[in-house]
Amino acid sequence: MSSSTAITDIAALVTNDPSLGDHSPLGLVRDAAVVIEGDRVVWTGESSKAPATDNRVDAAGRAVLPGFVDSHSHLLFAGDRTEEFNARMSGRPYSAGGIRTTVAATRAASDTELEAGLTRYLAEALRQGTTTFETKSGYGLTTADESRALRVAARHTDEVTFLGAHIVAPELADDPAAYVDLVTGEMLDACAPHARWIDVFCEKGAFDGDQARAILTAGKAKGLHPRIHANQLSHGPGVQLAVELDAASADHCTHLTDADVDALAHSRTVATMLPGAEFSTRAPWPDARRLIDAGATVALSTDCNPGSSFTSSVPFCIALAVRDMGMTPDEAVWSATAGGAAALRREDVGRLTPGAYADLTLLDAPSHVHLAYRPGVPLVAGVWRRGVRAH
Repeated sequence: MSSSTAITDIAALVTNDPSLGDHSPLGLVRDAAVVIEGDRVVWTGESSKAPATDNRVDAAGRAVLPGFVDSHSHLLFAGDRTEEFNARMSGRPYSAGGIRTTVAATRAASDTELEAGLTRYLAEALRQGTTTFETKSGYGLTTADESRALRVAARHTDEVTFLGAHIVAPELADDPAAYVDLVTGEMLDACAPHARWIDVFCEKGAFDGDQARAILTAGKAKGLHPRIHANQLSHGPGVQLAVELDAASADHCTHLTDADVDALAHSRTVATMLPGAEFSTRAPWPDARRLIDAGATVALSTDCNPGSSFTSSVPFCIALAVRDMGMTPDEAVWSATAGGAAALRREDVGRLTPGAYADLTLLDAPSHVHLAYRPGVPLVAGVWRRGVRAH
């Protein structure tokens, strides 16, 4: 029988269960405790009422919240794009190939090198409170390179996404239809066994609405569920397509019409905000306030990738969302935990209630609000993942 542990003297506990505590969406419980048995939460409530356990951990008046659920990242890559970022931030033109630069480096890397990079970024994220993460392929763009990336990813997470449709592979740049045929045929056959999700970059210069529909529909036929990079650089069909296909999430959502906002608000599709991308490209900020006020479900994620958002820090993204996207601190924390879980269609993470995984983040602060109030400060004092103290 597994031992039980009570974390007590929690100043403010975010449960994400509105039936608890202050009955807000965060279900905030003051002077709280959490009891863990095995890899699950078995009790949540006021510290004075905590049941007897084998072990106790004193939170010493600090805040505890669910581990962050980072529902959008691109961690299977090799190479470096420092020069591109430096040029962009310095106002200089830069002629290297963007994603194609990373594709070339990734194809040249060994499986060992790809996995070493992945584990490095996962450890980095865990130290900052991320306990569940999704990651994508998309820097191989050949059948062999996409499938090996997914095999490596699947050793570290269940939330693996096939993104063969990131851009058209360089060698088929003059024949995008042939590349779509490859992605929906041989490549999909090789990749589907190693993934849960299928994604496509629906944008001018990548894949149009018809191509995106064909790719996502083919993935659904193979048992993969859709997600989509939508409306990042311009208005486009991505959000409407996401809702049409019941995609779990439409990611970026920077350029939206009223019809797009309404469609998201009346669907199960989560609008995933990725403010690291706007920060790193000086692009316009997405309007999270508009989506929340309309009733859409919003998630917050890092989009960690070597080109446009090279951060693994959910706390940093929370601070950006509060400062520049119109979110309150409560909304940003909810979106980075329960919102991320919704974007992965998960109910066993992103909350701290009986039956959920014991994924917790202990802050060196009395309130979750400090994540936005003290930007850039390493506030994560402890992380439990599946009931084990991992940091």
